[in-house]
Amino acid sequence: MTNPFLRMGRTYSQRQRPFVRTVASYSRWATSLSAARLREEAAEIGAQLRERGFAAPLVAKVFSLIREAADRAINKRHFDVQIIGGRMMLNGMVAEMETGEGKTLTATLSAATAALAGIPVHIITVNDYLTSRDAEWMGPIYRALGLTVGSIVHGLDPAARRLAYGANVTYCTNKEVAFDYLKDRIVLGRDTDRARLQVERLYEKRPRLDRLLLRGLHYGIIDEADSVLVDEARTPLIISGAESSEESERATCQKALDLASDMVDGRHYVIDGHEHLVKLLDPGLEYLERASAGLSGVWGRRHWREQLVKQALSAQNLYLEGKQYLIREGKIQIVDEYTGRLMPDRSWEHGLHQMIEVKEGCEMTQRTEPLARISYQRFFRRYLWLAGMTGTAREVAGELWSVYRLATRHVPTNRPSKRQYWPTRTYATDDAKWNAVVDRIEGMHKQGRPVLVGTRSVKASEHLSQLLTQRNLTHQLLNARQDLGEAMIIAEAGHSGNITVATNMAGRGTDITLGSGVAALGGLHVIATELHEARRIDRQLFGRCGRQGDPGSCEALISAEDELPKLHSHGIWKVLRRAAPQQVYPSALRALNLRVAQRSAERLHRRMRRDLLKRDEHLDSTLAFSGRSE
Repeated sequence: MTNPFLRMGRTYSQRQRPFVRTVASYSRWATSLSAARLREEAAEIGAQLRERGFAAPLVAKVFSLIREAADRAINKRHFDVQIIGGRMMLNGMVAEMETGEGKTLTATLSAATAALAGIPVHIITVNDYLTSRDAEWMGPIYRALGLTVGSIVHGLDPAARRLAYGANVTYCTNKEVAFDYLKDRIVLGRDTDRARLQVERLYEKRPRLDRLLLRGLHYGIIDEADSVLVDEARTPLIISGAESSEESERATCQKALDLASDMVDGRHYVIDGHEHLVKLLDPGLEYLERASAGLSGVWGRRHWREQLVKQALSAQNLYLEGKQYLIREGKIQIVDEYTGRLMPDRSWEHGLHQMIEVKEGCEMTQRTEPLARISYQRFFRRYLWLAGMTGTAREVAGELWSVYRLATRHVPTNRPSKRQYWPTRTYATDDAKWNAVVDRIEGMHKQGRPVLVGTRSVKASEHLSQLLTQRNLTHQLLNARQDLGEAMIIAEAGHSGNITVATNMAGRGTDITLGSGVAALGGLHVIATELHEARRIDRQLFGRCGRQGDPGSCEALISAEDELPKLHSHGIWKVLRRAAPQQVYPSALRALNLRVAQRSAERLHRRMRRDLLKRDEHLDSTLAFSGRSE
């Protein structure tokens, strides 16, 4: 009952504008400082912050210094609303700032203030592209204040990681920092006594303290907080070691796939798309018992053969090339469903990855055994101090508070939004939808307006690309398979007449700048070809247009054969198609179905996150006697 009141209490003071006026009052003083004197003043205020804490007058003074440093270093000066957002994050809150309001620049206020006070800061982004871009873009601001900056991306060796984490401010992705934490836990083992670790340096050539990557989890600022803390919190993070792989394992997987191929959907098994799993029926169990009667080894154990065939059925029906994974250089690489990017160092557990490799005829990798695991919920709660920023937090504000004790507060826009939301149109078939999408793109192209088209999968983006090619419409394709030159494609996506077809890679964190004369034509037009399982992800795509007061428009063109309504609307689509067989459904029925489907998916994912957290907490308490929970 008290949670809403506690959130109100923590956010009430942030609505006041006197702090912004205090920051502005120091502007003339900050402008008069030379570059060397600015660094000296920053160091002096940092010492005062360590002594007196983050008192409002000191924070206002240092914010003014950071604003001046940004103006000189990258020719960008923080707006008043960014000052408000920076103070919110410095107070351990999630600042909900509309897309295009400059969250990357806002983070420098709280990050630099904490770093000057001697607190190691991690700015956590959702992918390597944003990590590298933000560290390079914002780096001059920190260096102007006498601070060091590091960045962690995939493929760095341990020495480079240790150096990057040793900087005052470190940009990294959520996956990299979480796995580096697990690696440190493996190095430390069960004995984490500080005195013993220090003594090791006297007699060990490579003491454990010198092999650690992180300096600890002090202050974390999470960019796209809802994506990291909510969307990606359904799956536990597991770091594994290779097991010995027998030659017969491939034959076992192939036999399971052969048995699965002979089974009939609806008779031997059913596919639960809502839960994303396969359930064996009694006739299927009887079939397996008969088919494995003459087989030895694992096939003689009922539980083992059922699990093997379930994995084979999942590999054949639930995990498809172009949606859940791609094949690159003869290897299976998972596609992140939230970012649309490849995760080359990730694999599915319980032998599913090997089953898919055999299905696709790829070289079979070694199975792995878990060495350490943790959920995002437990990992991020281990930061001494946590904050975040995102453009879409209101739908999950309650969960952010209940799980992480993070209060959420909306930050006003710097300029009034001119984004136009066009009505959603729903079609009976995929073919009708794609024809409508191509027609809309062609119409916008003739007007000279740039168009960004969002798809949910690599396969869908490539299908649309083929249709555009047939219409002789020149376009750029951006997905996990066609990811070369991403920065150049994004840079040109706002130019007059350009057409960009992209997966979620063009969603969060993507800043599309309008070309010359485009604003007068109406700005960027965004088309969603399929709704996602969370409304927040759709809002992120639509947020690529109409940024910082620019004009823009967006719409969704979807069909009854899309994945979301088929899996999560509980048969309502079938009723609608019988009741309204025309190509475009009435708006009331359309709105009802979409609301039911998305709410159903959101409830499912919320339950999955809650169950994962409960399992982790149960494991933590069960193994508490060992002194190590990972």
